[in-house]
Amino acid sequence: MAAPTSDEKHLWVSWDEYHRLIERLALKVHESGWKFDQVLCLARGGVRPGDVFSRIFDVPLAILSTSSYREELGTRRGELDIAKYMTMTQGPLAGKILLVDDLVDSGATLEKVTRHLKENFIGVSEIKSAVIWTKGCSSLRPDYFLEELPHNPWIHQPFEDYDGLRPHQLAAWIKKGVART
Repeated sequence: MAAPTSDEKHLWVSWDEYHRLIERLALKVHESGWKFDQVLCLARGGVRPGDVFSRIFDVPLAILSTSSYREELGTRRGELDIAKYMTMTQGPLAGKILLVDDLVDSGATLEKVTRHLKENFIGVSEIKSAVIWTKGCSSLRPDYFLEELPHNPWIHQPFEDYDGLRPHQLAAWIKKGVART
């Protein structure tokens, strides 16, 4: 089944396209010549891009959970919550940090997280941000991005299919997926 057609109000992204966009963003960062010591991805949207960046650039991955889209199956923004702790495998967050997320909408998340890092992690010497999409309504422009979306569409990312899926529905979901392939 094909995805609906994208327009000014909705951008539909397939898994294949999503992965290619992450790779293109990584290439853009590489071609800039900026070297960083760690990737810090913002969960949940930045986890997949952050994982890919960590692997390609062979640097440690840190994960910081943030949340503002919680209501109405994640389609309505509320107050931003930043987790008290972050997850990482190698030492404290320090040096040059590439902050990765999937998109910048209002700009509030990147702005507040950047301020949080500067205030709470004295070993951090520089922070740059990388996202796939930047919406026109954003008050902040990331250091690296692929697509600017002046009309502020809702981005339908492929993993959103899981937002309404519950464990008791998995057998039917898997069967439906097998029938499509």
